[in-house]
Amino acid sequence: MDSDALSTFLTVHRRGGISSAAKALHRSQPAISRRIALLEQELGMPLFERIAGRTMLSDAGRVMVPYAERAVAAAQDAENAVRALARPDSGPVALAVVGTLAGGRLSAILKRFATEHPGVDLSLRTATSAEISGLIRRGEATIGLRFDRDGSRDLDCELLFAEPLQVVCATDHPRAGRRVARLADLRGERWIAFPEAPGRREIAASHILALFQTRGLGDVAWTPVDSLTAQKRLIEAGFGIALLSQINAAEELESSALSTIRVGDLDASHDIVTVTRRGGFLSAASRRLLEIIRAAYGGVKASKR
Repeated sequence: MDSDALSTFLTVHRRGGISSAAKALHRSQPAISRRIALLEQELGMPLFERIAGRTMLSDAGRVMVPYAERAVAAAQDAENAVRALARPDSGPVALAVVGTLAGGRLSAILKRFATEHPGVDLSLRTATSAEISGLIRRGEATIGLRFDRDGSRDLDCELLFAEPLQVVCATDHPRAGRRVARLADLRGERWIAFPEAPGRREIAASHILALFQTRGLGDVAWTPVDSLTAQKRLIEAGFGIALLSQINAAEELESSALSTIRVGDLDASHDIVTVTRRGGFLSAASRRLLEIIRAAYGGVKASKR
């Protein structure tokens, strides 16, 4: 069993079949089929099953996935570590970030890093928090920036700071700039939130509903909008109010495009954390990027004391 066989197995799993995996790996379908057959022969059990015309993991395949991911990531670590001996200040660095954190602060981080390390190939992708953990676990991203800690034993999470959540409204809202004693006072408002979806924890409707339900208030009216920009434009137009983090509404609040409603009993926040693979290799450039991220968000913590 070698890393190429495991990588082929994972590609078939993620692409949903031999044909798609062959295209992704630029190999023939018979070659992919033979690679999987040899791996199954070595293990003595089938890794895939055909169910209703679809290629699905068998029980053995499901057991195999996390171990294969770790093995492939470790092989990539070994290659990167050896290459780093020759060129310690170069090589690829892959950063994965929750989309709603991809704002001005992240731009400043990337600009500083690019200036300091012009020879490093830095890539950026956005995803949900759960997806970011998966990318780090599989070695497809070097550093992740997400909401809330991941309790997985194969990941290291470092808290940068706790970002307070606030109620944001249009500037001409009757309660704009005012204070209400309780969240219950806003029960009759129409709320805007990200749709509830598996693996997503970023200020979803479930988060808003949970805040009301813990106070015994039941359901509230809400509109699912799967775009932070669209949410803010709808709020500006007076279509509803939302529970947003300070970092996500900072520009609009500063320009007076949006306003806030202060809530006396609202004490909610999102932890913003970095994620790396426990025991994974981090190049000098990757460690420097982590330092820049810590410094950028450390300034936020200092300003909140």
